[in-house]
Amino acid sequence: MNPVVGIAAFVAVSVATAVIGFYGLRISRTTGDFYVASRTVRPWWNASAIGGEYLSAASFLGVAGLVLLSGTDALWFPIGYTAGYLMLLLFVAAPLRRSGAYTIPDFTEVRLDSRPVRRVTSLVVVVVGWLYIVPQLHGAALTIRITTGLPSWVGSVAVVIVVCLTVVAGGMRSITFVQAFQYWLKLTAMAVPLVFIALVLAGNAVPSVAEANTNPTGLAPTGPYQNISLLVALLFGTLGLPHVLVRFYTNPDGQTARRTTLIVLGLLSVFYLFPTAYGLIGRMFAPGLAQGGRSDALVLLLPGRLIGGPAGDLLSALVVAGAFAAFLSTTSGLVVSLAGVISQDVLGGSVRGFRLAALISATVPLGFAFMTDSLALAGSVGLVFAFTASTICPALLLGIWWRGLTDAGAIAGMVTGGVLCGGALVAGALSGPAASGAAMPQWLAQPAAWTVPAAFAVMIVVSRATKGRVPRTLTKVMTRLHTPERPLATERQGTAER
Repeated sequence: MNPVVGIAAFVAVSVATAVIGFYGLRISRTTGDFYVASRTVRPWWNASAIGGEYLSAASFLGVAGLVLLSGTDALWFPIGYTAGYLMLLLFVAAPLRRSGAYTIPDFTEVRLDSRPVRRVTSLVVVVVGWLYIVPQLHGAALTIRITTGLPSWVGSVAVVIVVCLTVVAGGMRSITFVQAFQYWLKLTAMAVPLVFIALVLAGNAVPSVAEANTNPTGLAPTGPYQNISLLVALLFGTLGLPHVLVRFYTNPDGQTARRTTLIVLGLLSVFYLFPTAYGLIGRMFAPGLAQGGRSDALVLLLPGRLIGGPAGDLLSALVVAGAFAAFLSTTSGLVVSLAGVISQDVLGGSVRGFRLAALISATVPLGFAFMTDSLALAGSVGLVFAFTASTICPALLLGIWWRGLTDAGAIAGMVTGGVLCGGALVAGALSGPAASGAAMPQWLAQPAAWTVPAAFAVMIVVSRATKGRVPRTLTKVMTRLHTPERPLATERQGTAER
């Protein structure tokens, strides 16, 4: 690919992101604008924004790379990523919106009437957010190195700079516009090159096809345990992602929160068709890209490999723009959610505190990105899902649906899940190559199947042992969570009649 074309695509999407972000500054004036866009975001806008921030480096680059490496075994990733939103729709979206909270720690404090549980939740949210940002910066580093030949650190630093500018400028309201635009850019960047690739393959210039039984890497198929554990991580992990959950606070009411989630399911289902197709085409026509750690670059390299010439460069530039949109949108959402937590718990909750917290939230993971390297974007993000499923998710689900949860139980469960899952991931990383997982035991490579039940069990057992700590405000809070709001039109009609 022509490096000039790659640089132009990267600059174009960065400038577009900054311009849209600064537009949001014009209408971001209050604290509510910065934290939850004053709870006025309508379903289609919010669903597009959720799609923008949720479809990260793992979705845009990693899924296709895993399909190239593992074939049909990798299809559990897009299935799990999408199906997690069905669980959000059924169990979390509306009650969380009705809680009236700004952040997940706000919710746990209101539900359990406890400052200690808020502090523990805040710590877990920050850890999850930073762990999730690092793969986005790795993806940016990979993209800038592959497409332009510039040093890897340029991509990571550029993402952090653009994100800081947009988040500091307008907060949640600004980022809503940015992420909605970036979802549709990512979908276009995936779909258009694939159409041209399909036309080439359907014509006379079809490259040689690999044998049907060709395995580019020689990896053994995954077993039932690994698949089940991965699905547990993805399904339950989605329920605890801080940058996704904070989006439901921006809806006007619980009904629109559910409608938003339903639209998101459709948007994600459409999007994941494309990286899956890229992976299958790459496995058939470009299996050599699986070698040398280039699998995550499949989406970036395939248009140039199969089409070539100026047309291949232009289509590759579009893919590069979509890739950077993925890195920017997901990182922006994470920084907004982390800034809200850090600002409220440490810096007083003001707009100035939010802006300072945003800078901290973006720069700390940049240091971790410089010290580490990712060879499998989707796999590394899947491990973050496992950690989230073992910590935030049990507290959220039990807090919404079980009256017996206590602050002691929530803290014990989150600490247990975090220690077990974090310890398993560290032990697994030290025991063998993380890229393949072949050298480590399955229960370390995919720990969610046992760490998630352990976290739930500890929360329930400790809560039953500390029944006296059930908050006095329980009935009031649970009533608020589970009582549907009056439709806005009905409310206005009743006001007019009075």
